Amino acid sequence: MKYTNEILWQRFRSHYTEFPILGLAVDLSRMDFPDTFMAAKEPRIHKAFLAMLALEKGAIANPDENRMVGHYWLRNPALAPNAGIKKEIEGTLSELKAFAAAVHEGKVKGAKGPFKNVLVIGIGGSALGPQFLSHALGDSRADKLKLFFFDNTDPDGMDNTLGQIEGELGQTLCLVISKSGGTQETRNGMLEAKAAYEGQKLKFEAHAVAITQAKSQLDQLAEKEGWIKRFPMWDWVGGRTSVTSVVGLLPAALKGIKVDEILAGAKACDEVTRHENVKVNPSAQLALMWYYVGNGKGHKDMVILPYKDRLELFSKYLQQLIMESLGKELDLNHAVVKQGIAVYGNKGSTDQHAYVQQLREGLNNFFVTFIEVLRDKKSPQTFVEPDVTSGDYLNSFMLGTRQALYDKGRESITLTIKDISPYSIGVLIALYERAVGLYASLIRVNAYHQPGVEAGKKGAEDVLRLQSKILQYLEKSKDKPSSLIQIAEEIEAEEVIEAIFKICEHLAANPDHGIRKVGGVTPFNASYQMVLK
Repeated sequence: MKYTNEILWQRFRSHYTEFPILGLAVDLSRMDFPDTFMAAKEPRIHKAFLAMLALEKGAIANPDENRMVGHYWLRNPALAPNAGIKKEIEGTLSELKAFAAAVHEGKVKGAKGPFKNVLVIGIGGSALGPQFLSHALGDSRADKLKLFFFDNTDPDGMDNTLGQIEGELGQTLCLVISKSGGTQETRNGMLEAKAAYEGQKLKFEAHAVAITQAKSQLDQLAEKEGWIKRFPMWDWVGGRTSVTSVVGLLPAALKGIKVDEILAGAKACDEVTRHENVKVNPSAQLALMWYYVGNGKGHKDMVILPYKDRLELFSKYLQQLIMESLGKELDLNHAVVKQGIAVYGNKGSTDQHAYVQQLREGLNNFFVTFIEVLRDKKSPQTFVEPDVTSGDYLNSFMLGTRQALYDKGRESITLTIKDISPYSIGVLIALYERAVGLYASLIRVNAYHQPGVEAGKKGAEDVLRLQSKILQYLEKSKDKPSSLIQIAEEIEAEEVIEAIFKICEHLAANPDHGIRKVGGVTPFNASYQMVLK
């Protein structure tokens, strides 16, 4: 609905809320919810508050895996359900800060001298959280160590990263992060890194730190090989909510970021978002707006537009947090519901020249969350026009785009923070973690498991088993090329001939396996032969 300027100003005054202790403001005035909406949803959000209260007290909030959910305890150990967990959290935090200090002081160093770099090897939340913190809070002029990442099992990507560290491996600390200790992508990255170290006649274990659950495969390997250090992960912290654990805080501390301030911001936001009055609870406001705009079914996509370069990775971080948490086939009663919210975004004003055109004039299948940062920079600014800075332009583009979308009936939320600091980043992390938890309760799904991810891993294992059979057959029959039909019949896998085609194409494109492709009239008449083994 398009309101007159007078009514829109009234809506702004009614639905704009400042949270001074957080340095945060939330504006819902450009969301077209009726005046009766909040009151109508009060019983439902009250149940969500009760569920969150039980979760924080140590209830089994992830019933499918029979686990507690305790990322809120990480920034306030006093909330932990028992003294043992409280002690572990506090002890690990002290340990990681002491370790970072020892690295900075050169007391812990590599084979070639004090560490200059950190290579973080992880995937999903084990990489996205550290990457977000590093990008948001790093300072190339003041960082104590440079951070690099292996966040995929792409060998070319890993080679490219190693090329950036070239000549400094002996001064590069590796953090291998895997909660289960058996994550294949992380294991592959570890083995690729190890090969690189050994290629330069360096001992990988003398440069390696493990972050994993006690007694996991990775933990046992690190203990056996005598890695520099082992830090714990706990089964009550999920990967996508691990950024305020050692997973996110150790890389940040090594970079020189003030991790205590991140935790302080998250703790302060947790305290505010426990309030059961929606008017003074920013996470509840977000959760209810998501429910309103998507009819409780995720019918509209969430577009995250932060107007700050340092927040460029926030949308990527939120993609995992929101989509992995809420994208579920079944609800808590195991009824089929097919829930979720699609999340995408980049940064403003880059998006003025990318997909804002469609947002304004194309499909109205989304809502936008603008993130406004009031402080442009710490140092004095350049005036690019009389009385106008580059930051003024950035602000005007944000306000102009917001208005342009509103004029076309596109709904939006605006979050405003004072500046980019460890404290404000902690606030944003906690704000969305709580909003996801509350929204999950509103739609009655388990936000803390990921059966779809596990299904993808199982599918990959099936493909690798099939590849092994193909290679064994081609090894035995290497005197002659074999067609797809022949391979499928010999390994008794006719029902997955498409997968055989894709695997053989990949094998033939990479000389390491020794497979040669013999072309046919069509791609499907080609034959494959082992020639090197």
